[in-house]
Amino acid sequence: MIAAAAAVAAASFGPGMAGAATATGGRPSGNRSGSGTAGKHASAARGVPVDKKRFEPNACVSFAPTHGNVHHTVFLDAGHGGIDPGGQGITQTGRTIYESPSNLAVELKTMRLLTAKGFRVVVSRTTATEVARLTPADRTGGILSVQGARADVAARDECANLAHATLLVGLYLDTGTSPLNAGCMTAYDASRPFAAKSRAFATLLQSDVLSRLNAHGWQIPNDGVQTDATLGGQPLTTTAASYQHLLLLGPGLAGWFTTPSQMPGALIEPLFITDPFEGSIAVSAAGRTAIALGTAQAVEQYFHVGGGKGSKAHGS
Repeated sequence: MIAAAAAVAAASFGPGMAGAATATGGRPSGNRSGSGTAGKHASAARGVPVDKKRFEPNACVSFAPTHGNVHHTVFLDAGHGGIDPGGQGITQTGRTIYESPSNLAVELKTMRLLTAKGFRVVVSRTTATEVARLTPADRTGGILSVQGARADVAARDECANLAHATLLVGLYLDTGTSPLNAGCMTAYDASRPFAAKSRAFATLLQSDVLSRLNAHGWQIPNDGVQTDATLGGQPLTTTAASYQHLLLLGPGLAGWFTTPSQMPGALIEPLFITDPFEGSIAVSAAGRTAIALGTAQAVEQYFHVGGGKGSKAHGS
């Protein structure tokens, strides 16, 4: 869910309730979901904080390549975290689930895949934590305030910039208001100087993740590559309404947002957790692994390393 906090969705903060996507075609009947739970989260023991004072403990952590070195740094953002659980969904067995743990599991799986391919990877968080060091004004009634939601997403861009990342990847899940909401969608910002590179990566990310998911026979609908101008929850301030971008991907705005990302990037929402079928996949080991494998494949193709299909690198 792109909203920065489940209870304070604001269009400019992050993903949230992307457009209604109707599931068409023959999705499997019977027992369609993946099963099992996510594997153990990667230990942060070998990770190095990018800036201990600026971010929460276990947030903004750098992982060195474990095999070779392709001399690129990728920033992975596990959406939400800490007191912000993200969107709420349900499995086919009726279990209530939240977005944040699945985002984290996918991020850490992807990190392990990419470091093994020679990438330096910086992750927004390694545990269930916020990224920004929040103040009392950033919380209200046990959830993030509007100010806190904005600060926590902005801190992710700040982390990517401080780490000198050459590519940003947002890993989120979607929620909807209708049983027909389903499918995989990837967003990029068309207003940035590097918009063409962002769109190129978004196209790879959408294709590779969707292919990995549907290799299991899950028939996840293709909701396509979209600009972030139409995404996000209901804006809660006039400035948020006029910004018309996702903070994670969008440009700076004086008096509103001063730490925009400085590299190409895209944000994927591969499943709707409000759809019980897709929600079951999102919490399964098979589903999370498929998303991680597709994400890592798209990064390799974008930089044309590891046998990727891209014709040339898109690096900075």
